[in-house]
Amino acid sequence: MQSVIFHDRVDAANQLVEKLIWLLKKEQIASSSIVVLSIPRGGVVIGDVVADKLHAKLDVVVSRKIGAPIDPEVAIGAVLPDGTYFLNDDIMQTLNVPQNYIDAQVNVQLREITRRLMSFRGSKEYDSELKGKTVVLVDDGIATGATIISAAQWLKTKQNCEELIIAVPVAPRDTVDRLKQIVGNNDKVIVLYSPEPFIAMGQFYRDFGQISDGEVKKIMKNHGYKIKDG
Repeated sequence: MQSVIFHDRVDAANQLVEKLIWLLKKEQIASSSIVVLSIPRGGVVIGDVVADKLHAKLDVVVSRKIGAPIDPEVAIGAVLPDGTYFLNDDIMQTLNVPQNYIDAQVNVQLREITRRLMSFRGSKEYDSELKGKTVVLVDDGIATGATIISAAQWLKTKQNCEELIIAVPVAPRDTVDRLKQIVGNNDKVIVLYSPEPFIAMGQFYRDFGQISDGEVKKIMKNHGYKIKDG
């Protein structure tokens, strides 16, 4: 089994930001052209450090899995904050999932997305704040890639960001390859380690404790978000 690489998420974020500073143009850093978009909950700890070091705005994106009718743990797609959804065509063809099931699941997941966005950022609207920006999409690691892949597709097709940089500490090689296929020629995927075998993200962290909603809210408040308690 692969030995521990990171002490905790903060350590991973500090290593990750070194790569980002090397990659980004000097004039981009400390400007309003960068938005660090994190995936709750663990990704917000990564995003907190990255946004501080890049003097960038921190935000969150929530996507929710659409589970298969016969097994909810099998992801047939994902829903994003504006109701946009992306489907896994291969699985859809195999399972022959009816559209009315998908529509119902989109509505269910969208309600949960709205609840989380209101809780974490005080608003479900992104307006046009991501349009034309360099978006650094971060998480504390990738397993299957379903969440971050759907978020990347949403950013490129619906939010019209100028440049997308996907930045994570660790991910399996096949998922990294898939991400590189999805992002455009002007976009980048930064993964510090892609070890094999890849069993679980927690194996690469000495401390990979669960992050609570309260911790996410505290971070977001520190970045200027007006969030109601409770």
